[in-house]
Amino acid sequence: MQSSVSIRHHDVVVIGGGASGIAAASSAAANGADTLLIDAGPVVGGELLSGIPIDGCLNTRGEWIVGGFVRSLLDDLDRMGGLVGAFFDWRTIWVVCCDPERMKLAVINRLRVTGVNLLLYSFVDEVVTDGGRVTGVVVLNKAGRTLITGDVFLDCSGDGDVAVGAGAQFLHGDGKGTFQPVTMVFRMAGVDTQKLLDFAEANPENLALGENPWLNKSREECLRELIAQGYPKVFLKADGPLLSKAIADGELYPTALLAVTPVSTDRREVALNTTRVANVDATDTAALSATMPQLVDQVWNCQGFLRKRVPGFEEAAFAGLAPRIGIRETRRIVGEHTLTGEEVLNAVKRNDGIAKGGHHVDIHGDGTNQVRRPIRDGGSYDIPLGCLLPKGLENVGIAGRCLSADREAHGSARVMGTCMAMGQAVGTAAAMVCEGNVPSPVLGDVPMQALRDRLVAQGAILDGTH
Repeated sequence: MQSSVSIRHHDVVVIGGGASGIAAASSAAANGADTLLIDAGPVVGGELLSGIPIDGCLNTRGEWIVGGFVRSLLDDLDRMGGLVGAFFDWRTIWVVCCDPERMKLAVINRLRVTGVNLLLYSFVDEVVTDGGRVTGVVVLNKAGRTLITGDVFLDCSGDGDVAVGAGAQFLHGDGKGTFQPVTMVFRMAGVDTQKLLDFAEANPENLALGENPWLNKSREECLRELIAQGYPKVFLKADGPLLSKAIADGELYPTALLAVTPVSTDRREVALNTTRVANVDATDTAALSATMPQLVDQVWNCQGFLRKRVPGFEEAAFAGLAPRIGIRETRRIVGEHTLTGEEVLNAVKRNDGIAKGGHHVDIHGDGTNQVRRPIRDGGSYDIPLGCLLPKGLENVGIAGRCLSADREAHGSARVMGTCMAMGQAVGTAAAMVCEGNVPSPVLGDVPMQALRDRLVAQGAILDGTH
């Protein structure tokens, strides 16, 4: 006997509760749309909950280039005592450091305040289309199958699952089977920050410093500035003597970096971004699942290496593991506009920009390989709405790392600050085209100047930065 399918309707349906998804859902709801956020997991927030810092909120110059939803979320987090602060790595980027445990609370609070309907533990099993429109998604969970209809669907799944299910064209990695590595962020508590900074000051050959020409500072000057911050935002590089010897001796797995980020001053806790398994198609669930034992082995290997070899970690204790495998790259949906590496690197501005990015081009490879290319003059670039509109789909938007971009541009725009800016833009646009009960809203029909005006009124930063 075939099981029955229940039906529910919402103005805006957001699939995927990572950084872009929570921004899209919260923004759609805040602008008056009846909004549902669907996620296959038990929590929402994605990599915001891992301990990895939020990249892309500021450009190299230290100018904030993302506002609106991001600032509301950070304000909530700050009231909970979970915002450590924004720091420069004196390499090329500013990062916003947060306590991932308190971030779990802040994310849910932001969705509650804006009135988002939340559906967890629910997997999109089927995409229902009619010509160039998505009319519904069939969601599977323990209650059975539910057909969720909507006026606008926003794919924030990271992998572009709904857009692809509706027939959108996409690019996959480099097109030749190469993908940026997946990773597992972990945390250690009880770190002696001053001792770590003393080690960094005495052994600068291990640090990545001064990579952006705009800084116009020597490595020594960058080192002094890094130490003066007083926070352990330290980037140990693969070709420094510490890591290169450990890798050569088999004491540590091959990696391009060992990035230390402060996440809690009261717990003296830091997050570590260093583990990697490259060239895994993360849309292949079996292949992705098979990386978990490798990543966990690397985590345990690294925490032992830190305690043994890196001053400040001698008495540190393993404190936590990210709630999910971190995925840098899978599908990129082909949209009405494709963001290019040239636009990113040249800090191109546009009259129709709806979000900004400022992270350097960052393409991780296998082993110790990594491409890092800075943006001209330490500036930022504009992302047009067309990057968030899949070709051939009238009522579907995308946000996050599945945006329409070439591989080089994607290496910059995939970071969380930029993803949340995209989410706010597409969520606001979705709410606007639903206003007035339009029978069949077309997301691309949103008046561009009206969208930009509303985004700015709600705190987004679209102009006035380098």
